[in-house]
Amino acid sequence: MDISRAEQRILHLLAQGGRIEISRDDDRKIEKLQLFTREGWIYSGLDLITFRKLKQKKAIRSQGGKPYRITERGLVLVRAELNNR
Repeated sequence: MDISRAEQRILHLLAQGGRIEISRDDDRKIEKLQLFTREGWIYSGLDLITFRKLKQKKAIRSQGGKPYRITERGLVLVRAELNNR
């Protein structure tokens, strides 16, 4: 299964130790998504559509209300890159 370039970038950041935090409104709908890198910077290239695609492909998941992290399936999908050492 191929993944898009945007999904690839997000998975690289998550594989390096990043996390996705979500905030919900009163109706329990997703209000805001933030992707934090391992250094604490916020990556602005994450949107709701890409988030849902990654979730559908089971590349990311959250356990016990914690931030979303990459799964083993996500690690298989991500391709090797020079900065991913």
